[in-house]
Amino acid sequence: MTDQATVPPDAPAAVAASEDQPTGRLARLARLQALQIIIVLLVIVVIFSIMKPSAFLTVFNIRGIVQDTAILAVLGVGMTFVIITGGIDLSIGSVLVFSGVVADKAMAAMGGQGWGAAIVGALVAIAAGLAWGLLNGFLIARAKVPPLIVTLGTLGAALGLAQVITGGVDLRDIPTVMVNSVGFGNVVWQIPTLAVIAAVIVVIGIIILHRTRFGLHTYALGSNPEAGRRSGLNVNGHIIAIYALSGLLAGFAGWLNLAFFQSTTISGQSSTNLSVIAGVVIGGTSLFGGYGSILGSVIGVFIPATLQNGFVIIGVQPFWQQVVVGAVLIAAVYVDQQRRAAALRGGGRTSLGSLLSHLTSSRQAAPARE
Repeated sequence: MTDQATVPPDAPAAVAASEDQPTGRLARLARLQALQIIIVLLVIVVIFSIMKPSAFLTVFNIRGIVQDTAILAVLGVGMTFVIITGGIDLSIGSVLVFSGVVADKAMAAMGGQGWGAAIVGALVAIAAGLAWGLLNGFLIARAKVPPLIVTLGTLGAALGLAQVITGGVDLRDIPTVMVNSVGFGNVVWQIPTLAVIAAVIVVIGIIILHRTRFGLHTYALGSNPEAGRRSGLNVNGHIIAIYALSGLLAGFAGWLNLAFFQSTTISGQSSTNLSVIAGVVIGGTSLFGGYGSILGSVIGVFIPATLQNGFVIIGVQPFWQQVVVGAVLIAAVYVDQQRRAAALRGGGRTSLGSLLSHLTSSRQAAPARE
C-alpha cells in the first residue's frame, strides 16, 4: 500500500511537463538561428545590390539564383535528416550523377520525347537513388561502418559506375518537353517550375520532420541513440530509412538536374555535396546531431548560390566563393558548439531521450488501459 501511494497516477504527465523545458530551449534556439541566417542572407543581397544594382537586383537574375538553388534545396532536405541523426552523406553528388545517367539511358531506350519517357526517367532515377541510399544505410546501421567512410566509398563507386556506363562522356537524351516544362518552364509569370517542385519537396520534408513520429524519432536518435534503443525503437531500421530518404531525393535531384542542364553533368557535381552540407550547417542544423530545421537549411543553401552569383556579377573570381563559404562554415560550427552547450546545459540531451521514452511507453500503455 505504501509503495503504491508513492507513485501517483499522473506521474507520466508530470514527467512530460518537466521535459518540455529543454525541448522548448532547442526550439527557441532553432528559431533564433533561422532568423539570424535570414539576416545574413539579406545583408549579402543588400551588399551586391548596392555594388551592382542594375545587374544583381533584377527579376532575371533573382530567377536564376532561385533555379540554381532549387536542386540544392531538394538535396538539402535529405541531408538535414541525415545530419540531425549525427550522420553525414558525402555521396549525394555522385548519386545524383549516377541516377541521371541511368535515367537518361532509360529515356533513350524508350526513344520518346513525351511525358511517358520523362516519367519513366523520373522513376528510374528515384529507384537508383533509393538503392544507393539503402546500401549506405545498411552498411552504416548493420555493418557498423562509420558514415563518413561508407558515403566516401559510395561517392567514388557511384561516380565510377556512371563513368563506366557513359565512357566518361555526358549524355544528352532528354525529352524536349521535360526541358521546356520542368527545366526552364514557369508556373506563372517568372516563377520557375523547378523552384515550385523544390518548394513542394521542402514543405513535405518540413511536415515529416516537425509533425510526425518519424521526425520525433529522428531528433531523438540524434540527441541520444542509446535512449532510443532502450525505449524500444528500431534504431537500425530508422537509420536505414534516413539514408534511403537521402538517396531517394538525390535520385530525384538527378532527374531535375537533367531537365535543367540538359546533360548528365558527370564532371560538374564534384563540390555539390560540400555545398549542400555547408548550406545545411550554416542554416542551423548541428553537425553533432539532435536538432535542426529544413527551413534553415533551405535558407542556408541560398548563401553559396547568392555569393557565387554576386561574385560573377561584380567581376570577382568565383573561386573566392569557396573561401568565403569555407570560412562561414567553420564559424557556423564553432558558434553551434557554443550555443549547443548553452542551450543544453543541465541535461538537455538526456531530456530528449527521456521524452522519447515517455512517448513510447505512453503509446504501449494505451491499449492496456482500454
